[in-house]
Amino acid sequence: MLKGTLTALGLKYAAANISTLIQEAEKAGATSVEMLLQITQYESGERLSKRKGRNYAAAHFPPEPRRIDEYDTSELESGITPTQIAQLKDLSWADSASNILFLGPPGLGKTFLAVALGVEAVEGGYTVGFQRMSSLITILSNAEVERSARFRLKKLRKCDVLIIDEMGFCPITRDQANLFFTLISEIYETTSIIMTTNKKVSEWAEFLGDNALATALLDRLLYNARCFSLVGESYRMKHPRVPDGLEEAGDGA
Repeated sequence: MLKGTLTALGLKYAAANISTLIQEAEKAGATSVEMLLQITQYESGERLSKRKGRNYAAAHFPPEPRRIDEYDTSELESGITPTQIAQLKDLSWADSASNILFLGPPGLGKTFLAVALGVEAVEGGYTVGFQRMSSLITILSNAEVERSARFRLKKLRKCDVLIIDEMGFCPITRDQANLFFTLISEIYETTSIIMTTNKKVSEWAEFLGDNALATALLDRLLYNARCFSLVGESYRMKHPRVPDGLEEAGDGA
């Protein structure tokens, strides 16, 4: 009877495990109030775990995303500090739909930071979408004629946090720039946009092919934004990965 009541109330996870939950509560000598609290906490915990799993899958993060605490600021000359990283971890920027821009040359960990913040956001209960600029442009261009592109764009528009990676690495047409601007205009006040780019702000007009469009886009992105201009030597250049066997071969040369 209790299982049926829990199911009727929509507490499906507690209902499926009610016998075990009651046994554990009785073994611990829990009062009726404590038992009720344990049952509802179990339901809440299971729902949160399932939601996180769905949000991780829907985010489309790159393989093996890393945590923000793994980022080593000592590899940089300047741009972001451990204190600033700690402040970003509190997710207040997501609560206020603030934007975050990581600027700088390749190899300094812009994508690392953006994805790691996305992971923090998922852990905090937010919905996140990750898309490289090149694939986002393809989605925007095909949304009217391709069902999968239209579905993905709908998901991205509804995200609490949208990560746009590598803006400026690939050229885009004027029409594509307009589509991108329209997307940003639609979401910038309700969605936190995290963007990584190798372009200086002064280069955006050339990249987008229109000075007025670049100004309007920057106006929206920089509104209520936090910007980090990373400076330093490429991490990948300082720490090249030597293929297995090559180092041994070199030692014998």
